[in-house]
Amino acid sequence: MDTKEILKFCMENGLLLDKDVLGLFQEVGDVESIKLIINKMKGHTHQKIITKTLFEENKEKVNKFFLELPKENQKSLEVLKIKLGLSIEISREKEIVKETKDGESGLNNFEVGKVKVLTDPSPVGKKFEVLDFVHYFRARFNELKKILEQHSKLDNLVSIGKFSGNRQGVSIIGLVSSKRVTKNNNILLGVEDFTGKINVLINNNKPELHKIAEDITLDSVLGFRGSGSKEIFFVNEVVFPEAFLHERKRSPVEEYALFTGDLHFGSKRFLKEGFNKFLDYLGGNVPNTPEVEKIKYLFLGGDVVTGVGNYPNQEKDLEIKDIEEQFLALSELLKKIKRGINIIISPGNHDGVRLMEPQPFFDEKYAWPLYDLKNVILTTNPATVNIGAKNNFSGFDVLNYHGFSFPYYANNIPSLAKTNSMNSPEKIMEYLLKNRHLAPTHGSVQYYPSKKDFHLIKGVPDVFFACHTHKSAVSYFNNVLVISSSCWEALTPYQEKFGNTPDHCKVPMLNLKTRAVKILDFEGDEEEK
Repeated sequence: MDTKEILKFCMENGLLLDKDVLGLFQEVGDVESIKLIINKMKGHTHQKIITKTLFEENKEKVNKFFLELPKENQKSLEVLKIKLGLSIEISREKEIVKETKDGESGLNNFEVGKVKVLTDPSPVGKKFEVLDFVHYFRARFNELKKILEQHSKLDNLVSIGKFSGNRQGVSIIGLVSSKRVTKNNNILLGVEDFTGKINVLINNNKPELHKIAEDITLDSVLGFRGSGSKEIFFVNEVVFPEAFLHERKRSPVEEYALFTGDLHFGSKRFLKEGFNKFLDYLGGNVPNTPEVEKIKYLFLGGDVVTGVGNYPNQEKDLEIKDIEEQFLALSELLKKIKRGINIIISPGNHDGVRLMEPQPFFDEKYAWPLYDLKNVILTTNPATVNIGAKNNFSGFDVLNYHGFSFPYYANNIPSLAKTNSMNSPEKIMEYLLKNRHLAPTHGSVQYYPSKKDFHLIKGVPDVFFACHTHKSAVSYFNNVLVISSSCWEALTPYQEKFGNTPDHCKVPMLNLKTRAVKILDFEGDEEEK
């Protein structure tokens, strides 16, 4: 089969094939029949990425597609039908999304224009067992242990189960399984690795260390340096696996990336006037804004629609009461954005997808209008996306997370609670970068316990972008640019109840060449940062 012809056909129709499907098609000589099958899959699923899993999830329709072909075409596709039939018979409850090794392409590791999505698709749902959580935590521990083992402060590393006698000047790496304050105001942690468990004590006569220990969250994986025996370990230093970049990249070409989210489109409180000003700006209709021609990327980080049934009596707050109609009307607005701007959209907790993270692509049953926009790239949540890559320049890796875990840490980490960090989200984001995890504590979010931890920050991003708090913020943490988005929804009674003071209509704009960040304010004047 002519692979180039099939790929050309897919590109012309705005489609992508994963490597497994392409491999199956290579064994078939009937190119025209392959095109018919691809077209039928597109029409039925509205998906832009044709994967093997997609065929498996649509078994009955796939069989129907084959039967609808002329008999001579059916015969030429006999091999393909058999191979797909074998895959389709796999039990859904035992289905496992293929994990990729470092350096291999995942199903969603693809390139659209100048945007490359690096995150694998969300795992397929199945019944959970206790062992799933065991494997999940073991995988997380192993990855974070590898990171911590490279730390220069953790010399003389000892496995917890191999402690004997009194040891001086040694280090351990473990998962924090318990935490309490003693009557003498010391902090006592239960820390474990695969070989055993030990009590770790941080004395209150070391105020700086004690303050650090106050902010330790359960289930985090940390390094500890100190001395002690198998009964108790006295800590002199706590080492976090924190994210760190040695340099701040600069693109050889001047391009701009914009970051926003929390549109809550469909709500009566949606700020239409401000958003229309934003669209006018992107359309080049605002005088003295030559930079608009160099805007190449727009991130929409979730809660793009306000959804239906997200909280009791939400219907009284809705301008549009049907979620499909919300997506349809939103897509009409997004159509006004010129095709030269890549729009990267990920889901949030209002967007009609499961709350369990990682959240999958938008449900095409409701969000199909977004799938029809040619310059839209849809991702999971969380997701890492590479933008701006050029010859001899690797581009910028952007970690995009809606931020549903943020309230837990804002309310349960002492230093974050004291500073009302829901109004200073960059502090929460810096805390998570320090722990190298988007939701280290079990229970801070609903999550899928797969062997791969999708909340783990394995590769250090150039940019960490989040929403959810409705607050605009820009900062740096160990050379990682931290960006939090404001919102396009007026203050709600719920936010007012908890003392949140949202920012409205503010859009951070990053110059990829100079790294300057300008806050575009569509309520008032522009503000330089």
